[in-house]
Amino acid sequence: MSSGTAIAPTSEGTRERSHRRKVAFLGPFASYSHQATKSAFPNQDKWELIPTTTIREVVDEVQASNVDFGVVPFENSTHGTVSFTLDCLADRASTYPNITICGEAYLDVHHFLLGRRKSSLLPNVDQNAKGTPLTSLSHVKRVYSHPQAFGQTAKFFATYLKGVETIEVSSTSKAAELAAADATGSSAAVAGEVAGEMAGLDVLARCIEDREDNTTRFFVLRRRPCSSRSDDGVEQEVQLPEGLPWTTDRVESLLESPTSGGSPRSLSPRPSLSVSGSCGGRNDDTERIDAYKGLYKSMVSFTVPHHTPGALADVLGCFKRRGLNLTSINSLPSLIAPFQYLFFIEFEGNRWDDPEGRVSGLVGDVEWVEGVAERWRWLGSWLNQRRR
Repeated sequence: MSSGTAIAPTSEGTRERSHRRKVAFLGPFASYSHQATKSAFPNQDKWELIPTTTIREVVDEVQASNVDFGVVPFENSTHGTVSFTLDCLADRASTYPNITICGEAYLDVHHFLLGRRKSSLLPNVDQNAKGTPLTSLSHVKRVYSHPQAFGQTAKFFATYLKGVETIEVSSTSKAAELAAADATGSSAAVAGEVAGEMAGLDVLARCIEDREDNTTRFFVLRRRPCSSRSDDGVEQEVQLPEGLPWTTDRVESLLESPTSGGSPRSLSPRPSLSVSGSCGGRNDDTERIDAYKGLYKSMVSFTVPHHTPGALADVLGCFKRRGLNLTSINSLPSLIAPFQYLFFIEFEGNRWDDPEGRVSGLVGDVEWVEGVAERWRWLGSWLNQRRR
């Protein structure tokens, strides 16, 4: 699918869909990405959810303005970063100059082994048991799934499916479709329970993920209008729709502080940058600045001069001096030269809701822009959905 080609209509009538805004996600329907997208855009009367076949196609559609938003998996708590998404954010070919991250969603992921039963259920096995076969798996010759799903279920495969062929496909829902299409019944899939139900497959084993806390984080992407860039080339805040779980109209409720009587008390709308208490006490501005800690996250990407000792440490020092807590660091080959890397730094803070000026200070820091980080890019700010 080319970036300039509109997504084909779904089975719903065009007249019914015309009033809804569009959101692209990694399909097909019933995939984990579909479930995450439904949680991020719950009102189906307002949002049309459109599946694509690859992560890159999601980003293509957002960049081309064929959709309003895109939802892509970014990282899993067990298996790490989704390389396809990171590659799109790296944008080393300058294909996606307007893509920005504006939200996130988390999904608890429980994998099922799905296929056709060739024998009766195993005796003395609780059919609700997790992480163990419910029937003989001797007939299973191949298993389809997404690479991330295979990585998250490695222990189960090492224990029960040694030597079985594993075939990577674009999504877990696609894997279920392929397993269902095998008339011999010798194919299985690692996918979600909903995908299995839609494909008409039997549950051969449930909850086979290596860890019970297996969770995937998804990014919500949007296209940044050209007019949203300031004179220094940095993205400016763009108004987002209200009433969604990940949008900033929820900030005031998150900043409410319970009083001694148990009822919430909302702090002043914005703290001033000059904070001073009287008699050693804490005023509302001080409390609100404390309340902002961990409220937002942001991400930037950059390269460093690889032959300069301590170059990466110098960049990280900019964050430390500004009091910005890092939440993740990733890297990809920069393609500038072999074995040189592009770094991604995620940190707590918001480019536009920045009461102490820490983030704006980082962005405007001459040492940061001109002397330390090379080819740096602002990738967005968003509300932290897992604030502690």
